[in-house]
Amino acid sequence: MTQFKHVQTAHCESGVISNIFRHYGLQISEPMAFGIGAGIFFGHLPMVKVNGVPGTTYRIWPGAIFSRVCKRLGVKMHAEKFRSSGKAMAALDAVIAKGTPVGMLSSVYYLPYFPPSYRFHFNAHNLVVFGKEGENYLVSDPVMDTVTQIDPESLVQARFAKGFPEPKGKMYYALSVPEKVDLRGPVKEGIKQACHYMLKIPVPMFGVKGIRFLARRVKDYPAKVGDRKAGLYLGNIIRMQEEIGTGGAGFRFMYAAFLQEAATLFNNEELRSIAQELTAVGDLWRNFAFAAGRVCKSRTADNISYGELGDMLLKIADAEEKAFSRLAKVKLP
Repeated sequence: MTQFKHVQTAHCESGVISNIFRHYGLQISEPMAFGIGAGIFFGHLPMVKVNGVPGTTYRIWPGAIFSRVCKRLGVKMHAEKFRSSGKAMAALDAVIAKGTPVGMLSSVYYLPYFPPSYRFHFNAHNLVVFGKEGENYLVSDPVMDTVTQIDPESLVQARFAKGFPEPKGKMYYALSVPEKVDLRGPVKEGIKQACHYMLKIPVPMFGVKGIRFLARRVKDYPAKVGDRKAGLYLGNIIRMQEEIGTGGAGFRFMYAAFLQEAATLFNNEELRSIAQELTAVGDLWRNFAFAAGRVCKSRTADNISYGELGDMLLKIADAEEKAFSRLAKVKLP
């Protein structure tokens, strides 16, 4: 029985993918998993409220990266949800008793090994349970630096948290994993899909259009919703960017790392150049978060306005459009 090896990663879903695949001998980095799964994205959904404020996402919806990577690499997985916690925990116990690591969805709020300041109601966090020590479960949470444990009661709460989306005890594990895969085809598919989602979706709330859509709304926040709500809305944009997984800037850095790997795989200097461009985009997102944070904390020494924050987002949109337009034109063998 192979001992599960925990490796800390930047983002939960792509981290679980690389850790589980590595357990079965398929060596794939977190950035490569993220890129093949076309994880890079942007969306601003004012009609979808997260803790009472409009939702913003810097990556594709939860679960999509995993399903795409599995399909493109020929990995067969079993996934199921449960109506009762008793059946969910019994199913988990049965699988890990065979030495099979199990991925699952959970709510960050009920994970006691997280610092209190990071425990809020986010129900799409991925982790791996790979064994037990007494009554407690051994957890490989990819965003933690070491293996940790969780008691059964807390795990049940995390797996069956209420709210959107409901995890419903979802768990998944590998049935078969090829040891070697030609990554060139999956990489090309991932790049093509990412470019389509960032550039071609006609709905104005998604991709590059979505960044511009958010920019216009940020400029109007004080006049449309008042100063108090404007601060709350802006604060949530920052929180989703900097605290959920790797956030807006981190996802751009990760995708740049994927393009660096792809450049080596195809010996393509254009991919390497675009990777550098996206790294610079990540810096722009970080600068926006810093400036927005000062506005939220009413530190107005720099006289930063909501209008200027909107202009920063428009600059980011232009930079992302340029990078992904270049990427869409790259010809790979």
